[in-house]
Amino acid sequence: MRAVVVHGAGDLRVEERPDPVARSGEVVVAMEWGGVCGSDVSYWKHGASGTAVLRDPLVLGHEVAGRVVTNSPGVTGWEPGTPVTVHPAQPADGSVLPARLAGRTNLHSRVRYFGSAAFHPHTDGGFSELRAVPAHQLRRLPDGVSTERGALAEPLAVAMHAVHRAGDVRGRDVVVNGAGPIGCLVVAAAKFAGAASVTAADLSAGSLAVAKELGADRILDLGAGDSLPDDNELVFEASGAPAALGGVLRATARGGTLVQVGNLPGTPAPAALGDLVTREITWVGAYRFVDEIGDALDALAGGLDVSGVITHRFGIDQAGEALAAAAGPDSSKVLIRLSDG
Repeated sequence: MRAVVVHGAGDLRVEERPDPVARSGEVVVAMEWGGVCGSDVSYWKHGASGTAVLRDPLVLGHEVAGRVVTNSPGVTGWEPGTPVTVHPAQPADGSVLPARLAGRTNLHSRVRYFGSAAFHPHTDGGFSELRAVPAHQLRRLPDGVSTERGALAEPLAVAMHAVHRAGDVRGRDVVVNGAGPIGCLVVAAAKFAGAASVTAADLSAGSLAVAKELGADRILDLGAGDSLPDDNELVFEASGAPAALGGVLRATARGGTLVQVGNLPGTPAPAALGDLVTREITWVGAYRFVDEIGDALDALAGGLDVSGVITHRFGIDQAGEALAAAAGPDSSKVLIRLSDG
């Protein structure tokens, strides 16, 4: 089978690997679509994503969907041809949540994630024609949800988790700073959850056009001189840029809530944070998701259309072009066609 493998910074290869065999508790899936995430781009550009550093070649990809091929003995309920996506997280052996975090499985201290170099041996991802997946990580695609749309369930789950972290958004006015793929999906998730209005802000007119397509009622082009509005009760910060934090905190109302969904650097970076104290802002982190991937699939089946976030599609042999497009300024979500379904 073919697989998209990063060997180091700037070294991406589409190479032949042995077809996987399902071990106990696993199902082999023929992957059809994969979405490129910022972590995939980081492994390719820098040989690392955050503190996870490549030590061996790694198959990329954690936003994937395909169809069941075969099961290991004893696994039932996954007939060949069943369309599925994957919950890419699995707590590592020995990782236990304290009682105060019961149910918040995204906060395990040690989690193996598809396409991650956080552990050694690394955890290969799903950018391959075939992948053996633990059956408990599979999620069946509802009727009417294609595998292409199913590949969007994972990033949509990230956005829905961020919205859940904000509490009840029904009838509230929302600002989303940063209109990359996750920011645009936060726009869609907030509208789906009943927000009265959503304003999206970004430096890129192209990104804002995607946000508009996904439901933003108002867009602000910060690169063209627009400014964030004042006195916003609920703000989602989706850019992950430390330089944006001062302005975002200033735009949050006194006593308001700021949900941080954009990944901030793991190294020191200057940021103006004074308004966090003087405005008594509640600053909430939103990390990956628990099982909102199920909510995402239900929403997709119920008519939520987020396909407008897709700006590029490439074949598996064009994986290098796909990552370059995802790293560029003119893309939102980039998909790779991993195999023909």
